[in-house]
Amino acid sequence: MYETIKYTIEDGIATISLNRPESYNAFNKLMSEELLSAFSDAKESKGVRVILFTGEGKAFCSGQDLKDVSGDDFSFEAVVKERYNPIIKCMYSLGKPIVCRLNGVAAGAGCSFALASDIIVMSEKASLIEVFINIGLVLDSGSSYFLPRILGSNKAFELATMGTKVNAQQALSLGLANKIATPEELDKAVEHYTDYYKKAPTKSIGLIKKLLQDSGSASLNEMLNKEAQYQEIAGSSEDYKEGVNAFLEKRTPVFKGC
Repeated sequence: MYETIKYTIEDGIATISLNRPESYNAFNKLMSEELLSAFSDAKESKGVRVILFTGEGKAFCSGQDLKDVSGDDFSFEAVVKERYNPIIKCMYSLGKPIVCRLNGVAAGAGCSFALASDIIVMSEKASLIEVFINIGLVLDSGSSYFLPRILGSNKAFELATMGTKVNAQQALSLGLANKIATPEELDKAVEHYTDYYKKAPTKSIGLIKKLLQDSGSASLNEMLNKEAQYQEIAGSSEDYKEGVNAFLEKRTPVFKGC
């Protein structure tokens, strides 16, 4: 039983919701442990086809709980390496789509976790802010990796060094969000993605996710070889057989995710 998050699995969708609304879902040690546990379970669970990641209350996540990072023996490096990095690595290697329902502000590490998702559906009242600079810190939890890949180096530098708050419309224009919606329509907008991915060929989506990740540091020849290798894996899947049969039989395929 979790104390700082909510975790449910229903109809192929694993919903992970940060649940410290009184602190705007700020991270403490327990939340980092429970979040890693939930993502790890969703990664391994055969019944999960897509992960919905959100927050309870007004905020998505306000970042690190500063009340939880004090003491003479406190180490920033240890906190980042032991609490945050394992979660980001799990999300990145998770061969299933992660849809972020960005219901409110995502600041600092909260912004990083949103950017580590594969799809971001954003409330019109939500915002993203790399707030680290405002307290004299640097990007962590993967923001230095994700931000320039999405925005390019110049815009990433601006947002990171000025702590600029990005509203929903700006996020959509910059490519930080896939879709924005009114708070009343947010769940419906999220369902557009979760309803699709829970019925999609999950193994192929995981392979596509890996290909797109690898393309940032690989040559064309390397990517051509990877595509051939991954196509061989996809072509041996049950979903490929179902897709071909459905096409020949002129019906909608029923993918099982394997």
